Amino acid sequence: MRTDYAVIGGGLAGMAVAYHLARDGGADVVVLEQGEVNAAASGNNSGSFHAQIPVEPFLNQGEDWARRFAPTLRLMMAGIARWHELPGELDAPGMEVTAKGGIMVARHPAELDMLRRKSAIERSEGLDTRLLDRDELRSLAPYLAEDAIGGAFCPIEGKANPLTATFAFARAAVAQGVRIRSHMAATGMQRDGDGWLVATAGGTLRARRVVNCAGASAGEVAAWVGVDLPIEAHPIQVTVTERVAPLIPHLVYSAADRLSLKQTRQGSIIIGGGWPARLHPASGRPVVSMESLVPNLRLAMAAVPAVARLRVVRSWAAIVNGTQDWRPILGEIPGAAGVFLCFFPWMGFTAGPHVARLVAKVALGRSPEAAREIAAFAPGAA
Repeated sequence: MRTDYAVIGGGLAGMAVAYHLARDGGADVVVLEQGEVNAAASGNNSGSFHAQIPVEPFLNQGEDWARRFAPTLRLMMAGIARWHELPGELDAPGMEVTAKGGIMVARHPAELDMLRRKSAIERSEGLDTRLLDRDELRSLAPYLAEDAIGGAFCPIEGKANPLTATFAFARAAVAQGVRIRSHMAATGMQRDGDGWLVATAGGTLRARRVVNCAGASAGEVAAWVGVDLPIEAHPIQVTVTERVAPLIPHLVYSAADRLSLKQTRQGSIIIGGGWPARLHPASGRPVVSMESLVPNLRLAMAAVPAVARLRVVRSWAAIVNGTQDWRPILGEIPGAAGVFLCFFPWMGFTAGPHVARLVAKVALGRSPEAAREIAAFAPGAA
């Protein structure tokens, strides 16, 4: 089997890259997915649009880290803007794209001071982040607990439905002629003249170029061409409650703890924040950890007291991809001409559609502007 482009990975990034390669470049594209489309992190995350610098690495790694990370905010802001274009472009109103803003809530003066320092770095990159005092916070979000003393509000943050977004891209890609091969894992790759031979469970695929969109497995794929990338895989978990009347219009974070919560269009409250799941000792698959579930729910009830009266419907676990520096890795892999990487750690759902379009343009060789936009995030860049 032959193709112009082989895309490894059938999640959000892979389907978006394939769509743009076919639509914008008229390329013949094959997507190789080891399991089912959207079955990994793309379909199992909580669907948040993040634009603010995350609290956990800010607290653990400091302001110098935040300044190195800060250019990533531009990709996240552009990613959120791109999300708003997609329901119309892909004819997919079921993506449920909304942005009513995100609030990082402080309960102690030290947390408010941290938000003040963090938001200054965010604003230096052009992100609209507004500090709120107690009265402003109460006016904006009266559902929050009385002990909240202030917060940081970012009006562009929001959410989409991760159960439908990747499939919208997949349908649009197929309409452009993309061939999706589910349950066809790529198992290796080697140079073949001016192209690449990709070994799969169903035989060998010869591709002129390859785009690695394998998420948590992207490091393994990069190793096939002799490149060692600092990509990690972390099991985390999410919980959803029964449906309730409109209660939480915003994406809510804690300024001190692992917590995020928001309400879906259907009325369920999604509770997360990156709490670790565990790996099943027999299957190795991620499963829910009670040691994480209980404190996560306690934090949710402390932040929004009305959550305490709701019943939990289910919790689930998935593998999320990450790096220690939280920066994306995007573009052509050094020493492996024709192999490209589209990898956005931790918050890939937010930036995924935008960076996928950029990487596709670079892989097509038709956009110096896209190449410049991702140059600072090239594999091996400092």
